[in-house]
Amino acid sequence: MRADIMLDIGTVCMAQQDGRAPTTLADGSAPGESGVCVLSVRFDGSMQLLARPRWHCMCFQMTPGRGRVVRLERPVGSLTITPAGFDIAADADEDVDILVVAVDPGRLALATAEGALPEVQLIERMCCDDPALLALARIMAFESVHNYPSGALSWNETASSFVDRLVAGHTAATPARSRGVLGRDVLRRVRDYVVAHLDEPIGVEALADIAGRSPFHFTRVFAQSVGVTPHRYVVHLRLQRAIELARDGRSGLAEIAARTGFADQSHLSRWVRRVHGVPLSRLTA
Repeated sequence: MRADIMLDIGTVCMAQQDGRAPTTLADGSAPGESGVCVLSVRFDGSMQLLARPRWHCMCFQMTPGRGRVVRLERPVGSLTITPAGFDIAADADEDVDILVVAVDPGRLALATAEGALPEVQLIERMCCDDPALLALARIMAFESVHNYPSGALSWNETASSFVDRLVAGHTAATPARSRGVLGRDVLRRVRDYVVAHLDEPIGVEALADIAGRSPFHFTRVFAQSVGVTPHRYVVHLRLQRAIELARDGRSGLAEIAARTGFADQSHLSRWVRRVHGVPLSRLTA
């Protein structure tokens, strides 16, 4: 018997020694649009796992052991990275706890664009070590188990740190595809323009002019390069600045909304709750 579990990341097929699904210790993500989720499971007696996820998967082995087919010793915390679309297959003849952190490819693309590194890809790895990633994964799993005691905003910020660390330590440059993605110089100019005009209306036509493309073509290529539409990218940068201003504490929320291009405080509040899963008042708590 095998348990087929449908998750946001795709279909994951798992079974333990008695043929049942393993015990779920933690799963999901805090409210908001982090593009990251965790799944922690415990296999009793043996482990069989098959998947071809739509999301990038970082799997930490939380108990020492080794596989049945590939007799590779795996210390606690050993990390396997499987990019989206690649097959995952693992088995073992012993009790196994695993912690999986899944990242939406669009979320990773946004992080690489933020670092002006659009032409990179996630590296497939087997049994590597990354204590910083593991520590962040443990925090997210703990928060999930205990119903997010630190709050959705804290969880989403930890998720962002996880993605940033993933980009810094586990991506590699790919050959430039001038017709398929925007170059880093273009993305930098687009970002600089948006940041300089946050308090003004920003149309896709102005951004397309910076890239030297038609609005239609720019929108399509931008989404391929950054993982979000130009509109959502502008909202992303507006929210970043709004949170900075709120935490600075020297401006009222209505003024922050005006300075970051939102129609009013209510408009800003709706986006904060949608993206970060918390009311606007939590930004100043």
